[in-house]
Amino acid sequence: MVDLPDQLSDIQLSRRDRLVAYYLTGLVLLVLAYTVTYNLALAQLEGVDQSIFASFEFIVQTMTTTGYGQDSGIWTHPLMFLFVAGTQISGIALGFFTLRLIIIPLFTGAEVNLDNRLTPKQDHVIICEYRRDSAVLLDELRELGIDYVLISSSEENAKDLADDGYSVIDGSPQDATAFERASIDSARAVITDAGDANVNTILTVRSVDPDIEIITLTDDSDMRDVLLETGADSVLSPHGVLGQRLAEKAVSSFSSELTDTIDLGGELEVTEVPIQQGNPLIGTRIRNSNIREKTGANIIGAWIDGELQLPPDPDAIIRSNTVLLVSGAHDALEAFSDFIQPARTLRRHERIVIAGQGEVGEAALEVVSEAGLDVVTIDVEDGEDVDIVGDAGSEEVLEEAGVETAGAIIVGLPDDSASLLTTVLARSLNPDIEILARVSDTDATRKALSAGADYVLSVPQVSARMVAMELRGEDVLAPASQIRLLRVPATPLSGSTLAGSGIYEKTGCRVIAVEDESGFTSTVDPQRRFTGDERIVLVGSDEAVQQFRKQFDVTPMEPEA
Repeated sequence: MVDLPDQLSDIQLSRRDRLVAYYLTGLVLLVLAYTVTYNLALAQLEGVDQSIFASFEFIVQTMTTTGYGQDSGIWTHPLMFLFVAGTQISGIALGFFTLRLIIIPLFTGAEVNLDNRLTPKQDHVIICEYRRDSAVLLDELRELGIDYVLISSSEENAKDLADDGYSVIDGSPQDATAFERASIDSARAVITDAGDANVNTILTVRSVDPDIEIITLTDDSDMRDVLLETGADSVLSPHGVLGQRLAEKAVSSFSSELTDTIDLGGELEVTEVPIQQGNPLIGTRIRNSNIREKTGANIIGAWIDGELQLPPDPDAIIRSNTVLLVSGAHDALEAFSDFIQPARTLRRHERIVIAGQGEVGEAALEVVSEAGLDVVTIDVEDGEDVDIVGDAGSEEVLEEAGVETAGAIIVGLPDDSASLLTTVLARSLNPDIEILARVSDTDATRKALSAGADYVLSVPQVSARMVAMELRGEDVLAPASQIRLLRVPATPLSGSTLAGSGIYEKTGCRVIAVEDESGFTSTVDPQRRFTGDERIVLVGSDEAVQQFRKQFDVTPMEPEA
């Protein structure tokens, strides 16, 4: 459904669109002026009294060079000949202008100035050389209502994104004029993801605007101090966060101790738990799982076959690769974690294999080592923390690493094809192993699950969420969580009930807790009437949370310590 502006003044047009609008308006006014002038001239100079519509037809015929129709030969006064000649010449000129200004840019590959496509910007963010699937981040910002301009040094990439409707210009982020073209004087922040050119970009930004906020993304956490000293206000390392998250999930499978829950208030906590091979719940319908009766925890959502269900279908069958979103007191969540542990006979060794020792693998290794578990690392290049030098996509290498008897494998390879191959081989060598994988392409997430992975995180999605957290101060389950948790004021629900608000129907989000003056409750009555002073906690996918903001126009509460 298209959102229409409340008034015409709310419509924002790009520079090119404004130019076309001015041109068309001028053309209409010129035709009308010619029509009135010709009609009056016929009456005063030739003594011919004809309909204004006939005069309009003559002007159109003349300016389009299609002929003169019924008026041909009736002119005798010199001024009429001069007027007709002027109309002919202007018609030819307007034809050339129309061809160059409108027809060629629309229907050919003619060179286009992308600056002309930008709408006026205010309080926007400028993004430089984003390397992690730009569309994922730009869609995230657009749905959050954050205006932006992307600067890309690749003219072809910039044009492709601009043709898809994104606000993009081509230029070098090491050139101050690129930031001036992106209206840095009215921007709120600059996000740079320029790799080795991050330092140069930061210095360029500071030379243009010493006070603007700079958020830097890097794949090398060792560069953090250097980037901060150069002038960045914050440095984000998506690969490190992703590796840490995968490792935490792997470690949690060996212990009932929960380390990645979020405290919602009162005694309520929320966590997401992947169902591993050999789990006693596999093959059970959610309604028959008896989780609440045996542990006190509640299943409030589930990723099943790659789709998020909120709430889950009671008849849905729990399978390997299912990720359950569970709420309850901490003791209840620990009891749930212990309850779903696979039989220990299926985990002969508490060993974790890490394939790839890049930024993701290094972060994962640190978490696993601190947990005191045995770990074996694989990489194609030798290094201090590399145990086996070889291709993780080789069956022989995986056997040497002990995948057949390991409890889990973290696939942190930079190439998605290699990750999928490693996942398939690991599953074939050990049907009961837990496989946690990183993918570089968001579209590869479903493929990895089909290949046998239990838990998959994509670099573009994690990166986009980290940037959104930095810009909006969101309170989410974790930057690398598959599910988003949002705490917001209940102002939009003032005077209505939860059932009447249509939150779930309109957005796909589910309200799981309410806090008011009496305290915090996880038992949400659908018929409760809100005063607007409460705050609510919602859970949903990225798309659902974005849709909630779009429908209800609320700002997240500040994150709590």
